[in-house]
Amino acid sequence: MGAGKTTFGKKLANRLGLQFVDLDEEIVKLEENSHSTVKELIEKHGIEHFRALEAETLRLLDTTNKLISTGGGTPCFFDNLDYMKRRGTVVFLNVDEGVIFSRLKTTDLNERPLLKGLDDEGLKNFIHEKLEERLPIYQQADISFNPVTQKMEELVDLLAKR
Repeated sequence: MGAGKTTFGKKLANRLGLQFVDLDEEIVKLEENSHSTVKELIEKHGIEHFRALEAETLRLLDTTNKLISTGGGTPCFFDNLDYMKRRGTVVFLNVDEGVIFSRLKTTDLNERPLLKGLDDEGLKNFIHEKLEERLPIYQQADISFNPVTQKMEELVDLLAKR
């Protein structure tokens, strides 16, 4: 959350001439519009149900000529990371905790089920704990890239070499 997956992903997809796909949007579609948002889906059925749908939806996607933006938790459950690496190149947007905090602080935390009700200190702790927990998984990505300090062209070059 807050790393810029959607914003940066759309720009990168456009630069590479690929179709941009947001996994969260695909999950909602899979649920046959019974929920209009991921938030509603999680609130009604719980995070475990969402993670199972996430894995199922990931496997149903046609990845041909597509850049797929996943949620930050996607690679951390089931064998999603291995699956993604077999299907394409996985890029970890490696953004500092402070940047993530400043970005999330300006959003409505109540619209994000995992952040609902957190104050500044709670948000900082959540970000730190999630990154500490997930970093060993994220570091298994094919490419680690910081969109704040690196230019998109650097990532395009790295992708071209794969």
